[in-house]
Amino acid sequence: MDKSLTSNFPIGKLTIMLALLQDHEWRKTIEQQLTEGGYRFTIGRVGAMDMTKVVAAIETAAKNNKIIDSESYREVHAVYHAIIEAIQSVGRGVVQFGEILRTVGLTFSIVRGRMSGVVEHKGEWIGICVYGTIGAPKKGFEHETIGFGFNHI
Repeated sequence: MDKSLTSNFPIGKLTIMLALLQDHEWRKTIEQQLTEGGYRFTIGRVGAMDMTKVVAAIETAAKNNKIIDSESYREVHAVYHAIIEAIQSVGRGVVQFGEILRTVGLTFSIVRGRMSGVVEHKGEWIGICVYGTIGAPKKGFEHETIGFGFNHI
């Protein structure tokens, strides 16, 4: 990917691209853009029938990779809301998986940093993107899904 193509990407777009390009050679370009922009970021994977396990996996990754301060209620709360927003997109507004015999296999990206744009925004923001599959807990009975959540810290 040509570096000039990513030079003006905002935090949200970079978060989404990081999750989507997880196994692609362009991932390195996105990671370089994030690093040069001073963003903190990580990628992880989670598969579960229980929504709480998905939330816990993403929140734990944010804490363990120093994206958020685990001792700061404000930061943990911000990441929680971004996770819920992303998961609502995955479940088409319904945030229940196992209860209705649906399972997810997701790659997630978490990005934290300043939001650029026409208006200057104070403080930092956190973006979470989840991409993968959702469906019945049987191989071949799933389809692609994507969700994005964004919150200020």
